Amino acid sequence: MKRKGMLLLFIFMLLLGGGCADFRTVGRQELTGEQVTLSAEQAALFREVAKASPGIESLDGYADVWIKTPKRQNRVFCNIRINRGHEARLIVTAGLLGWPVADMFFSTDSLYVHDMINNRLLIGSNNDLNLEKIIGVNSGFPLLSETLLGVVNITEPLSAIRSVKQGSETLIFTLATRGGSKDVVINSSNRTLSALLIKNSQGKPTTEIHFKNYESIVINGLSTLVPKEIEMVLYNSGAKGIGENQLVIAYDERVFNKSGSSLRFSMPKKAKVVNLDDAGILPWM
Repeated sequence: MKRKGMLLLFIFMLLLGGGCADFRTVGRQELTGEQVTLSAEQAALFREVAKASPGIESLDGYADVWIKTPKRQNRVFCNIRINRGHEARLIVTAGLLGWPVADMFFSTDSLYVHDMINNRLLIGSNNDLNLEKIIGVNSGFPLLSETLLGVVNITEPLSAIRSVKQGSETLIFTLATRGGSKDVVINSSNRTLSALLIKNSQGKPTTEIHFKNYESIVINGLSTLVPKEIEMVLYNSGAKGIGENQLVIAYDERVFNKSGSSLRFSMPKKAKVVNLDDAGILPWM
């Protein structure tokens, strides 16, 4: 019994250590530049980046993921699979042993989470509040899935551009949106999206996303750049509207447009079914 107790303690420490060691947080980016008049070349660059690599249809990859909220922080390892615009699946492992702790499936309207530690199946609508309960960010599924993919489609037209600022290596396009405004930061040298800052109607930031460490891939015979590291900050999230939630993703390996990629979620047997609206903790904690 004593040896069994020591083994359980050792396993617990491995899990705890895997969640806290080498923890990464989001690095802030100061947006500065000189205001300029929109040129034809800048407009063409905006259109190019706004398309967000339309040839990319799916992703199957492995990544380290760091999640930080006002109450907790965790480091996990994820198999991330996405069919662009339709569905996503995250299989989460934790600790040095790489044990699976959660299997999460997102469709455009539903969310299923198999909490393997407690053998629970959490089911609910795919909305901002439930996403925050599961992964700590309440960005909404369309933006979250495109962020995980590393290619965010900018849907606003050129007529939405209100100002352009030019920095040493960046162009900052400020767009008017239905809910406020959006700063689109483009690296003018490699023609990629560097950051995205979303603000509400009061001008306060609600979401900030950074895209880093771009690598070249070939899709349908064409070379395109896709980030390996993605950072997301949700400001003033949570029921009390205080603090911020952070999500940092660093891909170790990934494949785009994998043929025959199925994201089918298998319902676990004998798992306790829980309405996600009643769950208040992350499923792997």
